[in-house]
Amino acid sequence: MKLKIIFLFCFLMANAVFAQLKLQYLTTENLKNPIGIDAERPRFAWQLISDKKNVKQTAYEIQVKNGKKEVWSSGKVNASSSIFNAYQGEKLPSNTLITWQVRAWDNQGQTSEWTSANFQTALNKGDWKAKWISSGFVNDTVNGVVPMFRKSFESKKKIVNATAFVTARGLYEIQLNGKRVGDAFLTPGWTSYNKHLQYQAYDVTSLMTSGKNAIGATLGSGWYRTRLAWLHQQNIYGKETALLFQLELTYSDGSKESVISDNSWKVAESDIRFAEIYDGEVIDALKRTANWASIAFNDTNWKNAVEKNFPTDYLNASINEPIKKHETFKPVKVFKATNGETILDFGQYLVGWITLSAQGKSGDKITLSHFEMMDKFGNPYFANLRSAKAQATYILSGNGKDFFEPRFTFFGFRYVRVEGVDGKINPEDFTAYALYSDMEQTGNFETSNALVNQLQKNIQWGQKGNFLDVPTDCPQRDERLGWTGDAEVFSRTASYNFNANQFFVKWLKDVTADQFPNGAVPHVIPNVLNDGPSQAAGWGDAGIIIPYNVYVAFGDKQVLETQYETMKKSVEYIHKVAKNDLWNTGFQFADWLSYRVDDSKGMIGMKSAITDNYLVAQCFYAYSVQLMINTGKILGKTEDVQTYEKLLGRVKTQFQNEYMTASGKLISETQTAYILALQFDMLPETLRPQALERLVENIKSYNYHLTTGFLGTPFLNPVLSRFGRNDVAYKLLLQDTYPSWLYPIKTHGATTIWERWDSMKPDSTFQDPGMTSFNHYAYGAVGDWMYRNIAGIDTKEFDGAGYKEIIIKPQIGGGLTYAKGSLKTNYGVVASAWKIANGKLTWEVEIPANTTATLTFPTQKISSITENGTKQSVGSDGTMGLGSGKYTFVMEL
Repeated sequence: MKLKIIFLFCFLMANAVFAQLKLQYLTTENLKNPIGIDAERPRFAWQLISDKKNVKQTAYEIQVKNGKKEVWSSGKVNASSSIFNAYQGEKLPSNTLITWQVRAWDNQGQTSEWTSANFQTALNKGDWKAKWISSGFVNDTVNGVVPMFRKSFESKKKIVNATAFVTARGLYEIQLNGKRVGDAFLTPGWTSYNKHLQYQAYDVTSLMTSGKNAIGATLGSGWYRTRLAWLHQQNIYGKETALLFQLELTYSDGSKESVISDNSWKVAESDIRFAEIYDGEVIDALKRTANWASIAFNDTNWKNAVEKNFPTDYLNASINEPIKKHETFKPVKVFKATNGETILDFGQYLVGWITLSAQGKSGDKITLSHFEMMDKFGNPYFANLRSAKAQATYILSGNGKDFFEPRFTFFGFRYVRVEGVDGKINPEDFTAYALYSDMEQTGNFETSNALVNQLQKNIQWGQKGNFLDVPTDCPQRDERLGWTGDAEVFSRTASYNFNANQFFVKWLKDVTADQFPNGAVPHVIPNVLNDGPSQAAGWGDAGIIIPYNVYVAFGDKQVLETQYETMKKSVEYIHKVAKNDLWNTGFQFADWLSYRVDDSKGMIGMKSAITDNYLVAQCFYAYSVQLMINTGKILGKTEDVQTYEKLLGRVKTQFQNEYMTASGKLISETQTAYILALQFDMLPETLRPQALERLVENIKSYNYHLTTGFLGTPFLNPVLSRFGRNDVAYKLLLQDTYPSWLYPIKTHGATTIWERWDSMKPDSTFQDPGMTSFNHYAYGAVGDWMYRNIAGIDTKEFDGAGYKEIIIKPQIGGGLTYAKGSLKTNYGVVASAWKIANGKLTWEVEIPANTTATLTFPTQKISSITENGTKQSVGSDGTMGLGSGKYTFVMEL
């Protein structure tokens, strides 16, 4: 009996330990243990982990320490908030390692242990001692040599901490004692350099030695002065690249020292003879200087760097994830093109570069030309690169094997033409690296349909290839710009695939920086087109739509607070240029790249689907005003809310007066016209059913093919599902002939999203090479509908944003037998997986702790729903509220 009691006690204790509330995934400003935080009141977040169901946080306590000294304690706060909890203490010192810890209480009577994380503060603006330095070389130009800088110094004490703060007017790469600093590339990234320049911070303690040390740096033109866009503009931000470097040392005795960039640094020409964003890079192994960044190197013959009086008052610590290397690829095929050229196929369209190991005679030249597609005749297709050369050229030393890797350019490609290699190509000598901003992948999605699964992969690869610090339109031709329209239509999908919170917040700072004084937001950000101060619907209102979508997806209220004035100025610009609340002035992209007959003549006998430019503009005017109402309510801007509610009524009335007949027929009988009118509630409620019918009849008239462009496509399936025509939405998704989402996959083996529905036509000829990209994510916005409707994962807005209050409502159809989706939210993983077998549907749901969910069951037979064999009490509308936990429901169809 005694043994039984002991066993029972041990069992209960073990279960108590197992059931203990735990905290994980601690972040500061959305980053894990970051270095270089310049927010005065950094925000803390954590996730609750418990094996119990229905767990909610009831209270928390945060303590912040500088060393052993506590600098702030929140005390016990009775609140459920576990994300974006701001520090409320005195201003933190610069360049200081700060530790914070948190514990939480839940509604199950559990208290977590203290869990800790840390962050290091950035430099205060007055702490910069470093001087901007440039090479001073005559040939250090856009099309010239890349300079390398070095500095030797000696530390006579034991180093306990060393942090390097670095930025450039251009792109930089740093070495310390011959070893590369950090794993980021193309730093400091791309911003509106003359208004907003980020610097990065690196912990380099492990690279330091007590005694002699050496710093090395190379400096490329990058976006700073390379030619940008098709206008061949160079030196947009300045003609001279420059480096700013400050190394802060802390010694064991507590003393400190700074090593800074100044004219004592030495400079010489590197082996990189040319580096440019569009044209590529030239590396000459004959010009290499061995061990130039090491301690022992003699730089007596190097010249002194030149100090420059460039400002530092606009510097900010980097707030987003840097570009890093990710997936690697070896050629899946080496073959001869019809014209005899040697081609490598990497099997996947990626953005990045190729490393090469090669051996040959001194002065031999190998050229890698990157491109997207093979043409119908079996030859490489370069025409759509326009003026971009997209080449990496390597000159061999003749001294054994040389290794080459670009550092200040990038390419969009699946295929590479190889020139200059004697003999048979060895695929092992070539490795392709995918480069993109180091956002955490958060979303996964899969169905029983292989083509839909490939579409999901293509959407994600399109995002990877175009999220290189800035959300670009395409990564290969002489463009690669931050088009606002592309970014806004894709922003919600992007925020499912990856944690894009910081990525967008950083880019939105440039939206504010480049906004014209009259409130108009340029077509591209950073603004390098120098267009007039006007704003196009669906493009400029990215400055309103993206902040709101970031708030909804991540619960980041601060982005709305920060961007509110920018958002307001953008709407006020529209209000000023509109005539009596009718936006029928100025240039408009409208439903960009919608279907036109001459796109692919005779494919299925369809008519063009061109929607009136200003009808589209009026709809987006209403959309922007509605988001301002929503934002005003969230931020407590009561007067603004009232003003915008009145304005919205007038905007919708003007739409009905100008673009709608008395019976509800629109002047443009296109899919996009009816989609936008229904999506934004532009029509009287009584006329919406017939508008839906007109939309469906239009789709049927095209034999269930879409004809929408950039602005209509994102809302096509959501509108159909919202108004009860999920059947039609599924038919459009699963359509696999031109034009459709699956056509590029089934007919041409696409591995990314295309710019046009027929970038490659059914007969394997190409669209207009002046504007045909095979990696252009805008049409991938259908991912949002797939996640929210097929998997069924969504979030409430306002107080429930960021998946605090979750909606899970899968809509079954299209002959799919299973679908599953999961999303890593700031609270933890949300998952929904359903499977049909033997006439029954099994639905597995996961809800993270500290959240609640409203489930809508995908069956009309509510009485058949069971969970673990127990009948469930489900509302007559098929809904049920649930707390955290994992659930498996079974029901009849």
